[in-house]
Amino acid sequence: MLAPINALRDALIDPARRERSVLVSLAAYLVLWTIYGTIAKSSQGLHPDMTELIAWSRDLAWGYKHPPLAALIVRLWFSVFPVAEWSYYLLAMLMPTIALWIVWRLSADYLDIEKRVIGLALLMLVPFFNFHALKFNVNTVLIPAWAATTLWFLRSYKTHSPVYAALAGVGAAACMLGKYWSVFLLAGLAVAALIDKRRAGYFRSAAPWITICVGLIVIAPHLLWLYRSDFEPFGYAMIVHGGKPFVDTAYTVLGYLAGSLGYVAIPVIVVLAAARPSRATIAEMVWPGDTERRLAAAAFWAPLLLPAVGALASGIEITSLWSMTAWTLLPTLLLSPPAVTLRDIDTRRILAAAVAIPLLMLIASPVIAVVAQRNGPHPASAQSDLLAAQVERAWHEITPQPLRYVGGEADLAFGIIAYASERPRALTDMPQQVAAELARSGMVLVCFAEDAGCSSKASAQAATGRRIESEIVRNYLSFAGKPQRYTILIVPPRP
Repeated sequence: MLAPINALRDALIDPARRERSVLVSLAAYLVLWTIYGTIAKSSQGLHPDMTELIAWSRDLAWGYKHPPLAALIVRLWFSVFPVAEWSYYLLAMLMPTIALWIVWRLSADYLDIEKRVIGLALLMLVPFFNFHALKFNVNTVLIPAWAATTLWFLRSYKTHSPVYAALAGVGAAACMLGKYWSVFLLAGLAVAALIDKRRAGYFRSAAPWITICVGLIVIAPHLLWLYRSDFEPFGYAMIVHGGKPFVDTAYTVLGYLAGSLGYVAIPVIVVLAAARPSRATIAEMVWPGDTERRLAAAAFWAPLLLPAVGALASGIEITSLWSMTAWTLLPTLLLSPPAVTLRDIDTRRILAAAVAIPLLMLIASPVIAVVAQRNGPHPASAQSDLLAAQVERAWHEITPQPLRYVGGEADLAFGIIAYASERPRALTDMPQQVAAELARSGMVLVCFAEDAGCSSKASAQAATGRRIESEIVRNYLSFAGKPQRYTILIVPPRP
């Protein structure tokens, strides 16, 4: 395997070939992890976070319980690709792959070519850029969005370029349209700008004001929607994550910090073991002495640490998974100190690990799928395709009209609409469907049979509907699944 790794390294550091070689390498990374996800998760079905976005994408709005960017991306993607598990995992892996390419471009401002190659390979060892990224949701959308905004902000700060300033504004708005968590990125970059020695020149230039104006223009329709909806997503966030006692919040903050560092432990340990830096060099990694790298360090630490401060101040619980967006500048911090030197053999070993891991996981993917099947995947995702087929059959036994709406238990509704051939829409709180339209089109409500609360609510909504009790078993290869009973209520359209 050494010969291919040597050839890859040579191609990546060759000025004439490196950009093309990086794109080819990232394309291979994208394909390998997509195939892994398609096989390894084939016994599990699509995660409810993913099917929920399909539901939102069929009722495009300026906001839901989260901002609309992820739903818009899903809408655009499935206007080109079929709604299928492989295509969804391809979209999911496109997010970290784009982010890795942005990291490659950004690192050129701070690292020599050998260290750029190492930094890119190190991020490929972080689970946020592969395993966790396979679940496409509002968090994974932010991985490339944060990376691009960080790149454009840093270049805007250094050059005062109107183009980079405008791009930084677009990026900042895109981040906020992805998830409100991005307020910590914007606040962190503002902190980085304010503590830098060159702040007077930056704020006297047009750059920051271009960024602010462009960002506000892009996000203005969503801000108007927020106002008209009485800031309902914030209420949702507080119900789910807020109002926690200080002790509980402090515990989640410690978990956020420890877990976040745990996710990137491999790159950190690899660099420390290979470079064997002194204490002074480690201090230089954490907080560089020169102005240029210190700005990058501030732009790294502030967005990562501000959520801990915000959580303690507001009583909102946070989780380390949400830090998946914050690692764009990690290679710069670890590798930019001049005293950090790595041997050629270290480069080759790190590259070998980055190449070997997706290949090994691809080989293991059928076993992972079987293990997941034997452990009993959640029926809301694993049985959605079978349940969707049964719902459509039952619907057309009553009416020839196409199925337009599915409600009931939310995860079940999202799964059904994702797999149903007639592409129905899910009944959600945001946005709500008009009662007259529901009466004209009819609907299907689906609950777990043992969920008395859901069944009771559905029966109240569908008092004149037809009730069906169903049991579904999802088998995978020769491995039997666990049976699950469902209650299906069908309300046909009014003539």
